[in-house]
Amino acid sequence: MKRAHRQRLLLLAGVAAVALLALWQWRHERAQQPQPLLALRPEAIAQISLRRHGAATEHYQRRDGHWWRVDGALTRDDDGRLGEIAQIAAAPVLHWRPASDFQSAAIGLQPPALTLNLQGQQIDFGDVAATAPLRYVRVGARIALIPLSYMPRPPRPAP
Repeated sequence: MKRAHRQRLLLLAGVAAVALLALWQWRHERAQQPQPLLALRPEAIAQISLRRHGAATEHYQRRDGHWWRVDGALTRDDDGRLGEIAQIAAAPVLHWRPASDFQSAAIGLQPPALTLNLQGQQIDFGDVAATAPLRYVRVGARIALIPLSYMPRPPRPAP
């Protein structure tokens, strides 16, 4: 084998190795990115139910691009607030664990402080984590840690 031919093969092997390392790095970084809380797009959400511990459940529907409270008489509600609540579906999950790894009462989920239902998918909100500005939330049989900013804010009092 000629020297030039051997050098080309070594160069090609080096380029292939660098390409494989780059692919591995890309996949690793993608796997480390936070995944959304639910597999719903916030703009596709048209039904929201919200129940604070000790209070009646509030029911909302999006109609013609606006949010309406549908408990009793149909009344227009705060589009900004309910849009923020719909955005909770896309909250970045920093850590998922099976619910069996926790005692529900110890993390504020027995009973939950707030229960949110987005398009039929229930999210129970618990306590704030002791180690970071994160909140425990239960979705099905799993517990997620999400940023505190994704807690639904209460409605503004009527003027």
